[in-house]
Amino acid sequence: MAFGEATVFIVDDDDAVRDSLGLLMKSVGLKARVFDSAESFLENYKPADTGCLVLDIRMPGMSGIELQRELSNRKWELPIIFITAHGDIPMAVEAVRNGALDFVQKPFDDKELVGKIEKALSESQQRQEDDLERAEIRRRASTLTAREQEVMSQVVQGKANKVIAGDLGVSQRTVEIHRARVMEKMQAGSLAHLVRMVLIAESDL
Repeated sequence: MAFGEATVFIVDDDDAVRDSLGLLMKSVGLKARVFDSAESFLENYKPADTGCLVLDIRMPGMSGIELQRELSNRKWELPIIFITAHGDIPMAVEAVRNGALDFVQKPFDDKELVGKIEKALSESQQRQEDDLERAEIRRRASTLTAREQEVMSQVVQGKANKVIAGDLGVSQRTVEIHRARVMEKMQAGSLAHLVRMVLIAESDL
């Protein structure tokens, strides 16, 4: 699978680990950026950057767990794979409960790690596509008049035109015209399609 501009962000205070992971990513054709601390990563990362984070769980200064918490506070969505020593397994499990995608134990198997990273990049790519779809749906919805938005709101609740007409105090024919305009402006092929789009548009509110 091609991951385009997706980047594997590697954060580890151990020079040898950073170097080996950087070389591993290069060997399998993945773009990587390395950081020696959580603080350095935060200073340089841009939320628009897609990819995943390979993160040491224990580091001087801000730990991997603390960085995970900070990313969550900032609402920066980046799939995280933790690198952990044997004694840190409970901490890694807790990190997964808090939203991390996975973890690997040192010494890790290269093939296993690459597989987890590719899964994380796929998730990141899907999330980006979902965000673009959501933005496009919201753009279409913004072109609706206030009345069309009222009609759409009732249509996606499954109400019949006659019921909507009674609720809004307009004729059934007027509702039919507004409904047709809603379907056209939203580029909805069916009622089910329109319902799905409304759910997507509201999914991260």
